[in-house]
Amino acid sequence: MRRRQFLAATAGIGVSPVAAGRPRPQSSSPFEPLGTLELPGLAEAVVGADGTTAYAAVSDGFATVDLADPTAPTLLAERRDVLADREDGPLRNVWDVKLDGDTLAVVGPANPRRDAVQAAVFYDVRDPAAPERLGVHETRYPIHNCDLTDGVAYLTANTLGSVGLATVSAGADPQRLGGWALTDHDQRWADVRYSLANLHDVFVQDGLAYLAHWDAGTWIVDVSDPENPAFVSRVRGRPVEDLREYGRRAAQREGLRRPGNDHYVAVNDSGDLLGIGVEAWGSAGPGGIVLYDVSDTVNPARLARIDPPPVPDGENASYRTGVWTTAHNFAFDGDRLYTSWYQGGVKVFDVSDPADPTEVAAWRDTDDACFWTACPAGDFLVAPSVDQPPGVDVTERLYTFPDPGSGLTPEDGSGTERTEQPTAGATDTPSGTGTATTTGASGPGFGVLAGLAGLGLGAWRYGRGGE
Repeated sequence: MRRRQFLAATAGIGVSPVAAGRPRPQSSSPFEPLGTLELPGLAEAVVGADGTTAYAAVSDGFATVDLADPTAPTLLAERRDVLADREDGPLRNVWDVKLDGDTLAVVGPANPRRDAVQAAVFYDVRDPAAPERLGVHETRYPIHNCDLTDGVAYLTANTLGSVGLATVSAGADPQRLGGWALTDHDQRWADVRYSLANLHDVFVQDGLAYLAHWDAGTWIVDVSDPENPAFVSRVRGRPVEDLREYGRRAAQREGLRRPGNDHYVAVNDSGDLLGIGVEAWGSAGPGGIVLYDVSDTVNPARLARIDPPPVPDGENASYRTGVWTTAHNFAFDGDRLYTSWYQGGVKVFDVSDPADPTEVAAWRDTDDACFWTACPAGDFLVAPSVDQPPGVDVTERLYTFPDPGSGLTPEDGSGTERTEQPTAGATDTPSGTGTATTTGASGPGFGVLAGLAGLGLGAWRYGRGGE
């Protein structure tokens, strides 16, 4: 299970307003970066239980990072060109990694690709400076995101015939255990376009899986028996009758904007507070984070919405040409909610009263930072900045920030940015050396739909083998 550490809420921290025009770095002093580390291809990152190591997806593999001095994060190891020895390898578009004890899951490709290996790869990371491959589970579907807990991997499994969840045993000999799909609950979902109902993210805790199914909404599934997942409840989502009416092009347009677009989900330590992140662009504006009381999982109750950061004056929120300030990944820890908003920066909220969340810290640099997630790590947090918005050149860096109230400052260590090069033997293949080149990642976390469009598969329809 994930590390759960209580962090006391901090009051009285003022938030600097975003200046008119294109904003420069804004901070809730003293909330500002402690240190950074450049990592080409950077996407998701997770932090180990003791808070001293980060594990990051880097498009063609993963990297491990020493956080012992959070003001100077240091590269420990890289494993790039993962599965280069396999037919149609190596693994590409690695946008997600998850950690369970000493086991790391590395999955991809995030989006459909022609003639590409698709797999969940498991590593022993007891020594994060020398990860060792345990096993490989190849799939018939791309894997956009996953979760890993109690020896079971939970994979987004979107195929021509179904959208839903796959459960796989993690380790040296991984095997598929079971699965669940929207059509298992109601066959009418077979008539809904893929771009409106694909499974985008999965979060598992205490035997329950929380599934973000885009416009189809968020669903709770009992996975206490991973071989036989069972429906519990639907938290929210647009009616199946309405979604069935969209044609291919209309569905693709609708999939970019509100309402809908349940992109990321997570619950707090006790499992009674659910956050749903909405990833959206366009005239309706960027998406925020909606909080639900799920203490009664059969009858979820909406509590509050956290609005996204503003788009700078003179800019727009469009997918292709706008500034991205929509919600992306986030994490609960105690009474804190740690959030990322792409170019909208990183924010920390006090959710001790979840019906009235309070912002306690915020930092953004619209031109030079674009955040994918925010992970608590004790006295500090880790936030990967990615090179994703079209037309924006962002150097991919892993940032560290002080946890509000911790008292950490950049002066507590060297505070210098380090650009590390991989060492010999750093690839995942039997021979060769690692490289620091960026490979193949394009589009946002929503890119599963962009990938389908690029392959001419945007018309998938689940039960019919072709939309």
